Amino acid sequence: QVQLAEFGGGLVQAGGSLRLFCRASGRTISPYAMGWFRQAPGKDREFVAAINYSGDTIQYSDSVKGRFTISRDNANNTISLQMSSLKSEDTAIYHCAQGRVILGPVSSLTTNYASWGQGTQVTVSS
Repeated sequence: QVQLAEFGGGLVQAGGSLRLFCRASGRTISPYAMGWFRQAPGKDREFVAAINYSGDTIQYSDSVKGRFTISRDNANNTISLQMSSLKSEDTAIYHCAQGRVILGPVSSLTTNYASWGQGTQVTVSS
């Protein structure tokens, strides 16, 4: 079973940048789509971005498109999320997730992800 650990979160001013990482252990994530989701206090978990196994298909939520970039490094069993032009509404706990199906498509649905990390806090001050 894979274990996912996010890191790189922190406190940043509005307009600033931050890069999150998700490191997998226990099993390779290379055949799986991977995603980033976030959850703000009192709100449901929200899709942020997803990338397929090879990295040639990527999906973003409308709220982060043009500001965030997802990528993966299969050799090091990691994915990352480069976040720029951060806004106060980006404040949340960010979770990475591994898709359920080998060679499966990207998805914005939480139900299509089988394993989740504990998350890393991102706080954007205005």
